[in-house]
Amino acid sequence: MNRIRLTVAQALVRFLDNQYVDVDGVETKFIKGIFAIFGHGNVLGLGQALEQDCGQLHIHQGRNEQGMAHAAIGYAKQSLRRQIYACTSSVGPGAANMITAAATATANRIPLLLLPGDVYATRQPDPVLQQIEQSHDLSISTNDAFRTVSKYWDRISRPEQLMSACINALRVLTDPAETGAVTLSLPQDVQGEAYDYPDYFFQKRVHRIERRPATADMLDKAVELLLRKSKPLLICGGGAKYSDAGQALRDFAERYRIPFAETQAGKGTLLSDHPLNVGGIGETGALSANLLAKEADLIIGVGTRYTDFTTSSKWIFQNSAVSFLNLNINRFDAFKLDGCQVTADAREALRALNQCLASQEWHGDWGNRIKEVRDQLQTERERVYAINYTGDDFVPEIEDSLDRKSVFAEFNKVTGSWLTQSRVLGILNETLPENAVIVAASGSLPGDLQRIWRTTSIQSYHVEYGYSCMGYEVNAALGVKMAEPEREVYALAGDGAFMMSHSELVSSLQEGCKINVILFDNMTNGCINNLQLGHGMHSFFTEFRFRGTSPARLDGAFVPVDFAKIAEGYGCKSYRVSTVEELRDALENAKRQTVSTLIDIKVLPKTMIHGYFSWWRVGGAQVSASADIQAVARMLEENIGKARQY
Repeated sequence: MNRIRLTVAQALVRFLDNQYVDVDGVETKFIKGIFAIFGHGNVLGLGQALEQDCGQLHIHQGRNEQGMAHAAIGYAKQSLRRQIYACTSSVGPGAANMITAAATATANRIPLLLLPGDVYATRQPDPVLQQIEQSHDLSISTNDAFRTVSKYWDRISRPEQLMSACINALRVLTDPAETGAVTLSLPQDVQGEAYDYPDYFFQKRVHRIERRPATADMLDKAVELLLRKSKPLLICGGGAKYSDAGQALRDFAERYRIPFAETQAGKGTLLSDHPLNVGGIGETGALSANLLAKEADLIIGVGTRYTDFTTSSKWIFQNSAVSFLNLNINRFDAFKLDGCQVTADAREALRALNQCLASQEWHGDWGNRIKEVRDQLQTERERVYAINYTGDDFVPEIEDSLDRKSVFAEFNKVTGSWLTQSRVLGILNETLPENAVIVAASGSLPGDLQRIWRTTSIQSYHVEYGYSCMGYEVNAALGVKMAEPEREVYALAGDGAFMMSHSELVSSLQEGCKINVILFDNMTNGCINNLQLGHGMHSFFTEFRFRGTSPARLDGAFVPVDFAKIAEGYGCKSYRVSTVEELRDALENAKRQTVSTLIDIKVLPKTMIHGYFSWWRVGGAQVSASADIQAVARMLEENIGKARQY
């Protein structure tokens, strides 16, 4: 056995550079590179190692630790989890900034490798700059906060620990059932410590991402359940997309005449024009899918976590005879809703189930119902995409207690715009290149997109909704562009989300990775304002207004922000839009640009798209002086009674 004397950081870099994955016989370098923001906690350790010899790793300079980690998530998600970027930060606040991104990755089951600097293992100079001292436990640092949001967490306190830590990190990162954020905390002194590592630690490793097959017993029970049902509905989740199960899903659905609905993560696995595609399901679901969900007697969940937005808080499946058949590589998810469990790779499970049913004279018995609801969806899509402001008599899609007439007049006075959000989305859906990728995550936009947006190419719909993290949009768009540089990438973000974080917009300019930001400015955290007013409250700190006379309210005028000017200051090509004509011109001009662009669109509040036959359980006050809130509390109890309890 030969040994190589390296620092911990140098050994880590060499190890990461030799990791590969094999999916269906196709070998890919797993770790493409590293996003880095250097500080005193990592610059002389990991920074030195990367400067000396980074191998084939691509190094990128981040602007904000959370932002660069969201870019890494965007890259991994768009790459179907088959290639990733690692992220390194300094200690303290730099590390803490990545905790939100770690949670985003873990909630969405996206592999993310985080390498935060940590305080001294020796403790000799304690307390060092940016160290939190806990008097009851001196081993605690900021990095312990990653434990709750990581699928694997380790602290490298001795050089020889690096080996087992790295092996376990890759075990989790390449496991389709257990993947998520992996955090390796690197004390700043240990990063530079030398050790004689065995050369076999640095050998090329190929991690096979296995397609776990379903067992015969699983398939027998699934077939037995299917044969008892007549109105099955498939739900295509993110697991179907990551498994590359689109063709298997198509074959199964077509052969047995089963309509399929989509979660946010699953949307785009098959295109919207497929005659069995009934669109998004649940709280932000489409008219078509939600109608069928109430009638279905069997839900076949393929790679879905069954979040509350997918199930409408376990309320939407109203047929008393409904059962669940869960095809999922993650056993935890397969057990949900008391479902019949097929714990297997989504593609392999669908193929096997298809073969098992082939000898049976069985198919879904929906009659003409699938076409009916698809026609209803298309009619509704055309309606909302055509909505224009019509004057004082205009009634927006979100009709609540807000004094909309005065709000609309004030908004127009400030912006000069009468544009509606749904009309803008319609123009985008009609105008963007067929193979363009849209990125979204928070506010009202994911709901509008899942309800109405028509996907026109595979992998064109990239919406993070497991964590719905504001500020993901722009930063992840950079990662998407890095994964697919030949496609136009559009980040759709509200004004609130843009102000949360858009740091890697500058990195996109630095790297020559053009992205397009479509910014919807309604001067409001609109979806939460809707939630307030729809549940008996008044508008309370969700509109972006100046301080007036009240210490308890923001009751002044709207706060105008020139987002186009912000982008111009960074070096982007920007546009200001308040009319349909300006929007069309901006979109056409943006296609011709070689630098990142931002289109600042002023859209009227309350003109997003309402829900369709869904319910969402949110916490509400059981005691209130407001009659409206009391009524909402009664309605909450009524709907809880109609929902499944687990």
